[in-house]
Amino acid sequence: MRRYHAFAALMLLTGCYNMPGDVTAGDSGANTVNGSIHVPAGSHSGSVGTVNGSIHVDENAVVGSASTVNGSITLGAHAAADTATTVNGAISLGDGAHVAHGASTVNGAVTLKDGADVGGALTNVNGRIELTDAHVAGGLRTVDGDIDVRGGSHVEGGILVKHSNPGLFNWSTRKPRVVIGPGAVIQGEMRFERAVDLYVSDQATTGPITGATAIRFSGSNPPG
Repeated sequence: MRRYHAFAALMLLTGCYNMPGDVTAGDSGANTVNGSIHVPAGSHSGSVGTVNGSIHVDENAVVGSASTVNGSITLGAHAAADTATTVNGAISLGDGAHVAHGASTVNGAVTLKDGADVGGALTNVNGRIELTDAHVAGGLRTVDGDIDVRGGSHVEGGILVKHSNPGLFNWSTRKPRVVIGPGAVIQGEMRFERAVDLYVSDQATTGPITGATAIRFSGSNPPG
């Protein structure tokens, strides 16, 4: 959280921001405080950042880092970014979209569609993580989020579901639901530091499992 406060303070101190309102990014990128940022289809832009607003990168567009505090980040089909980070908001990568390094949110879902790719870790604390025929090179990390890995998705670096810290956050008592579907490949350890409901297809490939017992299933979907 500290880095996002620093991001907002830096923009205010340096004047490197636009006044409130939605912004269209140019070649050098865009920054604003209260407003969303739009990166037009097919354009090449520098880094884009806002504090209170969403970021939408249209299809085939390329940006540097994409960061916000309160807002979602959406990459259209075959769009690309160096990183994608938010605190309160979802992250969505369309068909064939690419994030060169990590993608992270604290409170928000993360969705990767067909052919989407993240070159580093994919992390959140609260919110569903869903992959469909996608690739993640640096592993999946969550605390209280459900995970659904489908199709021919390939996750390198394993999966980690961390234990909650009731002294810092007030987590629900529900168990995260983790589904590794047919054709999915999890390369590396799947480690669970808290209780989860883990379902693994008999047509999936996984590494070692620590901290949970997999419920094997046949067909497209697990029971329940």
